[in-house]
Amino acid sequence: MSFWSGVRPGHVPPGLAWDRLVEGCARVLEAAQGVPLGFEPEPGMLVDTIAGWHALRRALGAPDGFGLTLDIGHCRCNEPDPVPDCVTAVGPYLVNVQIDDMRRGTHEHLEFGEGEIDFPPVLRALADSGYRGLVAVELPRHSHAAPDVAARSLAFLRQAEQESVRADRGGAHDVPDLEGGSS
Repeated sequence: MSFWSGVRPGHVPPGLAWDRLVEGCARVLEAAQGVPLGFEPEPGMLVDTIAGWHALRRALGAPDGFGLTLDIGHCRCNEPDPVPDCVTAVGPYLVNVQIDDMRRGTHEHLEFGEGEIDFPPVLRALADSGYRGLVAVELPRHSHAAPDVAARSLAFLRQAEQESVRADRGGAHDVPDLEGGSS
């Protein structure tokens, strides 16, 4: 299950908003009964960075069931480190991965090639992290053209996957299978 913090209302003091978030996440963890939870740092929300997710996880007592939903585009938009480094740093905590292109400082989900992300190193980092779950393309403003966008996205990601394999001169490693497993 993926979820995020939401935006702090202006009338709610930051400390109170944080306490409410921690308390609410603790209740969700208790109710989840083993269902993996992927909390997503979302630009503009109370928890908007990987560092914020780490702080929230620590406030909850670092429970095993509190994982991360990582949006690759958000890493470019909001994180200080290069995108592949973000992926590597959070690899052990990944529950879900959303993938799209973005530009630094602008929270706009773009089709691949329209932003600033170099995808072969990102896919290599995902493979090296051991993540074998779903990598879902997230383009919320493109539903009107879904079949064409899906075809372009799949072609782009397959090419990036092949480039990531070619770039890995150290040998054969699994890479995320963009159709549901690992290859």
